[in-house]
Amino acid sequence: MTNFDLAAAGWDGNSIHWERSQAIANDIKTILPIDNDWRVLEYGAGTGILSFMLKDDVKEIVMLDSSEEMVKVMQQKVADSNASNLHPTLFNMEKDDFAGEKVDLIATQMVLHHVAKIEPLLDKFYALLNPGGYIAIADLYTEDGSFHGKGFDGHNGFDPKEMGEMLVAAGFKNPQYKTCFVMSKPVESGEIKAFPVFFLTAQK
Repeated sequence: MTNFDLAAAGWDGNSIHWERSQAIANDIKTILPIDNDWRVLEYGAGTGILSFMLKDDVKEIVMLDSSEEMVKVMQQKVADSNASNLHPTLFNMEKDDFAGEKVDLIATQMVLHHVAKIEPLLDKFYALLNPGGYIAIADLYTEDGSFHGKGFDGHNGFDPKEMGEMLVAAGFKNPQYKTCFVMSKPVESGEIKAFPVFFLTAQK
């Protein structure tokens, strides 16, 4: 069982997860020409908080996550809300190629810093988008490693300019970013630190 499997049941009880997702949803709706004909893929959807905030603005959303317990939470929430245009799916695109229909938007939040090899995943995202489709990435700015603490083997955030260059290398155009949210959380030293999150978009 992964850390995310263990965290799934209590995930929605953390108000930061809701506040961060709301900020990202607001930026998606404000910055991108979101349309009710769009098909969306959220990668690393967790319990689906962001997708639920977007579901009334688009045609349908495929919610991919590699945590079985997170997907179970999504499935229960979809059943409870009769959200017929949300499709929770257990899948890991780092390991396999997703064979679903092409989409108009791929969104990820706080996911890529857990991904070891980012470039191959960006290539897969590009291939899944319709011409003119968008990618929206929300993740940590470069930090000193204290966000996750000792033992974390992912990335300590990113420089969004460098991430934009990676998107261009994958075929995307016009990368743009802004700060969309700032999280405050206690770190191992006991102090409360602020961790800003960037919102980066680009187009196929």
